[in-house]
Parts: sequence; structure tokens; C-alpha cells
Amino acid sequence: MPDRVALLRGINVGGANRLPMAELRTFCAGLGWQEVATHVASGNVLFRADGTPDSLSAALHDALKAGTGLDVPVLVLAPEVLRHAVEDCPFDPQDDRLVHAAFAFAVPAPDRDLFERVAADGDGLEAGRGLVWLHTPGGFGRSKVAERLERIVGCPITARNLRSLRKLVAMLDARGGA
Repeated sequence: MPDRVALLRGINVGGANRLPMAELRTFCAGLGWQEVATHVASGNVLFRADGTPDSLSAALHDALKAGTGLDVPVLVLAPEVLRHAVEDCPFDPQDDRLVHAAFAFAVPAPDRDLFERVAADGDGLEAGRGLVWLHTPGGFGRSKVAERLERIVGCPITARNLRSLRKLVAMLDARGGA
């Protein structure tokens, strides 16, 4: 069974869509997924399972909706997608928490004009492979770009900071993931 990474959108953010990671791991195991592990409480899951990314995404989405009532989008990626994202990061921040990869649920079409209108000095936006990078040296939580990021990207997204991505890659490497 190949390694996979599931990124859930909007879990445990601002008090909404509460889902303990132990419960999430139980749902994943109930789908027959193997070696399930989570990282932080925002819906990052490593696992091994057969199936296409779309079928695995749909299975977890449907299980969570039926079991908890949470209707949250799930994006399942191959490990190399995360590795390429980290390797291809166009920014070299002083703090990895200030750079975010917005993984797209569709083809991103960044609105550069909107970005330029709301960006603070030093903010950066770069498109990558199926994602858009955002650098917010003034802080993600205070960024006007961050609050409009989905509109700027032009499609539904789920964002992770560079620190979390590096940790997920390290967890994959530690388990010998492909």
C-alpha cells in the first residue's frame, strides 16, 4: 500500500469544525487505512491505503459527514507532492510559519490585481504545481491577503505553513514513505 497524505480543510480553526485527532485517526482506520498518523490538530493525516486520491478523499469526506456531520473538503496527495512543494518553495523566510502553501482543489488562477491591492509591504505570492505560495512577513493572522486568499487563488484551497509541510515530509521520511 502506498503512503498518502490527507489534508482536511477548516478543521479546528477558530473554534469551528471541532474534530479531535484521535477521532480522525479512528475514522481513517475504519476505512481500512493503515499506519494512520496525524500532525497537529488541523487535519493533517499520513496513512497507507490503496485507491486513487479522489476515491480516498471521497471516502474520508463521506465517513466524516455520516459520523460527525462535518462537511469538510479532503485533499489526498502523494508524498512526492509535499516533497516537491517543500523543495520548490520560492521563499526563504526567517520563520517557516510565515510562508503558506495553499493546495488547490482545482486549477488555481491567481488574481494578481487583487493581491496587489491588498498586499502589505514584503508580502509575496507565487504559483507552483497545484498550489499557490504566500509569504506574509508581517504575520499570517494579520495579513489582508490571508483573509482573501481563496478569492485571490481563484478556487477552493487548504493552506499549510512551511513548518508543518517540513514536519509532514520528515514524518514520511521516518516511516520510509515513497
